[in-house]
Order: sequence, then structure tokens, then C-alpha cells
Amino acid sequence: MLTRGRSVFTPVFLSRLAPVLSRYVDLKRALGRRFDIPTRTLQSLDRFLQEHSAQYPDLNAAAFEGWCHTYEHVSSGVRRVRMLEVAGFCLYRRRTEPQCFAPDPSSFPAYHQRVKPYIFSEAEAAKLLRAASGLPRYPTSPLRPEVIRLAIALLFTTGIRRGELLALTLGDYNQRESTLHIRETKFYKSRLLPINDSIAEEMDQCLRARARRELPVSPDTALIWNAAWSGGAYSGTALRHAIQPLLQKCGIVTAKGKLPRIHDFRHSFAVNALLRWYRAGADVEAKLPLLATYLGHGSAVSAHYYLHFIEPLRTAASERFANRYGELVSPLLNAARRRG
Repeated sequence: MLTRGRSVFTPVFLSRLAPVLSRYVDLKRALGRRFDIPTRTLQSLDRFLQEHSAQYPDLNAAAFEGWCHTYEHVSSGVRRVRMLEVAGFCLYRRRTEPQCFAPDPSSFPAYHQRVKPYIFSEAEAAKLLRAASGLPRYPTSPLRPEVIRLAIALLFTTGIRRGELLALTLGDYNQRESTLHIRETKFYKSRLLPINDSIAEEMDQCLRARARRELPVSPDTALIWNAAWSGGAYSGTALRHAIQPLLQKCGIVTAKGKLPRIHDFRHSFAVNALLRWYRAGADVEAKLPLLATYLGHGSAVSAHYYLHFIEPLRTAASERFANRYGELVSPLLNAARRRG
């Protein structure tokens, strides 16, 4: 059973391992992790051990295998993640119980191949914004053009996560400072995002459209507002269903002919930022910590996940290298040709 506190789930463990499971979850949360999904996995293990306590008095190889069988209905990738979560707990337990069981991850299902993100260009983003401006209005969504256009603009120009976008309220926008307050998202971190003048104007246009229609303007009103959801924010699914027709209309598809994901805007923001820095001659290495902070990461290493070496970036990097070191490389190449 899970009981909900103010912002995170409070787990209840009932098996013989309950004390150590509770300490493990408390430690992870004290380190800044929400740990809700791994906690649910550990609770399923706890329930399994409690229900089969006569057969498995402790967590051993047989008990672990029996628990894994309860997840045969899910994909191998999900099963692997859950097995790794239990393996992490077992390694924690070994700190005080050296002889306790710990599974061998080499026997777990293989990783799924990482989905290759679609990198939106600035021209494609502009095309999507124009298409969003032409969206029809509905009684249940009177601000649909403005809100969907704003959502696309923020996703592309700030790289915020979908959940962060949908959690924004009107009070999170500081019109005087042109900033957005992203509150307690991943790892409980909050951050202030400065936005440029064009995005601030998008925000202000949406606010003016809201005022003209005498719609809610209180600070706690959702920024990506939808009247169909009792005046709350779009859900993640509803936002995806609103953006997908625009992608189809603009002919924006992946190499496999599929529609890009909303999360691909975050990848696109990082790659386009890197591309702008290369073209401007900026110190890219010095800029990476700033990019990581803007994305809400703890270090530049985490931001590397979003940096993909696409063709325009490859060209920009090669041109910079040639401009700076071409004179050093050319004599070596010429000498090599003469020897050949």
C-alpha cells in the first residue's frame, strides 16, 4: 500500500525485509531522489515475499526468480529496469549483511536500443508555430491556437520537460524579469529560466488573449490551460494529440516515417544551442555547464545525453578546427602525400 504525502509517496513495507527496505528508500530520498517508481517496484517485491514467506523466508536466488516471473507480462526493457532496482537494494543490504543475496545483472534482459531523437531545425519550429496559429477554436478550448503555439515555442526554445511545461502557472511567469519559475521538478530542484524577448512576447500575447475573453488570470491558473480539463492544464496525452496533427500537416517525420516525440524538442534545444555556439565562435566547453543548469541537470555530464553529432554540427565543428589548426595540419598532410 502507498499513502500519499504532500509531494511524494510514503511506502509501507510488511515483509521480513521491511526495516531495511524503509531505510533504503529513506536514504535515496535524502539524497534528493523522488524514488516513487523504484519504491513501487520494491513494494511489489515486499508483497511477494510476504505472500510467499513460508516458501521463501528470505530474499534468495529462488525468491528473486519467482518474483521476476510475476513480470513476464511486461516488456524486457521494463523488466530489466525493475530487476536492476532490486539489485541496487541488494547491494545496499550487503553493506550490513555481507552474505545476503545479490543478483547478477549480466543475466538480466538486454537493454533496449536507445530511441534516436528527431532534431527539429529552427525552420521546422517556425513552420509548426505558423500551423499552430491556424488551429480552430472550440468552446472547450477557446485559447487553443495561442496555448499550443506557446507550448511549442517554450519546448523548442527552453528545452523544458513536458511535465515541467504542464506544471507551469501564470504566477510562474515574471513579466518584468522575463523569467519562468520551474518548481521542484526532477530531484526536487527548482530553477529560474530567463527567456528571450520573442518568447516573452509569445507569453504576453497569450495573456492578452486570455484577458480579452475574460478567462481566469489568477496566479495559480495553468499556463497551458484547457477548459475541457476543469480549467486545468493539458494532460501529457492531450498535448501530444494536439501537436501530432501539426507535425503531420508540416510533413515532419523521422527517418522511419514516424512522428517525432514531444521529448525530442528537449534534445533539439540542446543540439541547436551547441550549433549556435559553434557558429558564433563561443567557448563551447565553458558553455556546457550553463546548458546543464538551464536543462535542470546537476552536471555537464548529464547534458551530454542530449548532445547529438548531427550533420550541421559536424560541419560547424570541422570548420572551427580548420580555421584554428588548419595551418598546422596542412604541412603534415602535404608531407604525407609526398612520401606516398
